[in-house]
Formats: sequence, structure tokens, C-alpha cells
Amino acid sequence: MVDSQAGSPFHRGHPSVSEPDGNRLDLQAIGAFFAERGVAVDGPLSARLIAGGRSNLTFVVSDARSRWVVRRPPTAGMTPSAHDVAREFRVTRALEGTGVPVARTIALCEDLAVIGAQFTVVEFVQGTAIRSQAQLQDLSGAAVDACVTGLVTAFAALHRVDYEGIGLGTFGRPQGYATRQLRRWASQWDIVSTGKSDLAERLSRRLADSIPEQQHSSIVHGDFRIDNTLLAEDDPGVVKAIVDWELSTIGDPVADVAMMCAYRHPGLNLVLGTSAAWTSGRLPSPDDLAAQYEATAEIRLDNWDFYMGLAYYKLAVIAEGINHRYRAGATIGEGFDTAGDSVTSYLEAGLAHATVR
Repeated sequence: MVDSQAGSPFHRGHPSVSEPDGNRLDLQAIGAFFAERGVAVDGPLSARLIAGGRSNLTFVVSDARSRWVVRRPPTAGMTPSAHDVAREFRVTRALEGTGVPVARTIALCEDLAVIGAQFTVVEFVQGTAIRSQAQLQDLSGAAVDACVTGLVTAFAALHRVDYEGIGLGTFGRPQGYATRQLRRWASQWDIVSTGKSDLAERLSRRLADSIPEQQHSSIVHGDFRIDNTLLAEDDPGVVKAIVDWELSTIGDPVADVAMMCAYRHPGLNLVLGTSAAWTSGRLPSPDDLAAQYEATAEIRLDNWDFYMGLAYYKLAVIAEGINHRYRAGATIGEGFDTAGDSVTSYLEAGLAHATVR
């Protein structure tokens, strides 16, 4: 994993990253944990928060020679199961050696006494995270096309993995994915919403009345787009690692593709607080992106409008959840204050797709 915010300073000689006080990483505790797990450390540890995350906190931890990535949940404003770093660790460890690009796992700490939360340690992957439209603008048209092909190819490879064969047979229930997703995200809406929303209730009811029979089952990432990958620095068509697996489970790959396509909506700019690369007009439209995936993966995207409606509903809940954490004072950095402004447009987009059968 690489920090694309190259100007961010390391906090050398200090025991923690402190911005703000409640979201610090205790490097003394991390150092002791490394020693206990046999991770060789050469000199004092320093840490840097990677900008761009809207959920789990991600730090690059370094000594004089090596770098690691540490991920932990936020300190407040959490919603049930939405920040499960242990889940991330399990799926990425299982995917090592399958051809799906992931960072090599090093250690999982489930002892809350160490730093006050579960956390994971994985290798630092040298690569580029393309988050903004300005970064994407630096690429030629051919490079952008190669990048999209690389992303779709990696995504399709994930959905082709024999999840039972790599020990993930109990990672989730294969069938009934849409029903469980709708129930889960509706319950999270009840937790994070600022008040009643007629749009949210209408979309939720409409989706509940039109749930299709599931045709496929696979590992699903749940949050796939360009900025949740690391690309080779000399070739944007090569995906070095897929990151941010906290929403992963066993489910319907069609729903996973719909999420990737729904993220093309300009509301993502408000969620991320920047002109997001994934909303750029230089990338394929949602329909063209879906068609490219379908041709690559050889999986038919049946019941597409339902899954797009569900995807927009989930994005509305995610945006409202970020707004919830912002109001709770549990966010770091700038750009969190606009996430709530995207909720209505996501719900309207969902209603435009979801129809009652």
C-alpha cells in the first residue's frame, strides 16, 4: 500500500500520530506487538495517516528500513459490522496465491487492550492510488483504457475464485444476498439517519417488493472502484493490490458490479470531498463499464435495474454514515462535511432504477 499524499510529514520521535487526539496510533504498543509477533524492526517507529479514507483509519508505519500498513476502526460513530478489520484480514489472507492482487498479510490483533481496537498489519505495496480527476488527467487516453481493462480484469478474477477451495466456505451465505443486504443497510439507515426520509422509505419498500432470484455466488468486494486499488507506477493497466475489504463477503457478483457502476455517480465527489477520479467523464459510462465486465467475466448481469437500485440505496446509507461520524467528531481531515449532501441524489437515482414487479 502506498500513501499518495507525499507531502504529509512523518511524526518522528513521537509515540503516536495525533490528529486529532482521539485518533492516535500508539507506536509503543505497536512496537511491542511487532516484537511479540516476530516482526523485525530496525530503529524507532514512525507513522503517517493515509489521507482519503472515509471509514477505517489507515496508517503507514515505518522504521529505518521497512514499511507496513496498519488499519484500525474509527474511534466513534461506528455502525455494526461496517469496520470489521478482522474480516478484511481473513479474506485477503485466503486470496494470497489465487492471482487476485492483494497485500500480503502479516498480523491480526484482536486484543482490544493493545491499542483500544482490533487492527491489522499488512505489507506496504509500492503503487499508485489514483483518487482525483487531476491525477487521472495526467494519463493518456490509451493509459486510461488500459487502466479500466486492468481494473475489470482484476474484478472478474475475484469473482471467479473458488471461495470454498480457499477456505472461505463459511465467510458468508451464498444465497439470499440481496435480502440480507437490504435488511442490513435499512437497519444501518435507522442508526445513522438524521431523521425520516420519504425517499429512503420508498426506495427500501420498492426494493423489498422486487428482490430477484439470485443466479450467481462469489466473493464480493463490496466497494470496488479505482481508488480502492493500487496500480503499478510504470503501468496503470496493472493492478498491484485491491484494498479496503471491510464490506467483503460471499454474495452475488452482479450486486458487486452494480456497486462499481453506481460509484460513477457524481455524488461520490461529495462523499470523498474531492473531484473523484471514478466520476471522471474520461471513464466508461456505467452501462459501458457493465458491458465490459460482462464480456470479460462471462457472467450475465441479470436483473440489472434492481441491483443498481440496491447499490444506490447502499451508497445513500454509506454517505449518511460518513455524515453521522462527521457530526460525532470521529473524522480526520477535510472534506467530510459534504457527504450528507449526496444522500438525496443517491436515493433519487435508486428510485429511477428500482421498479416494482
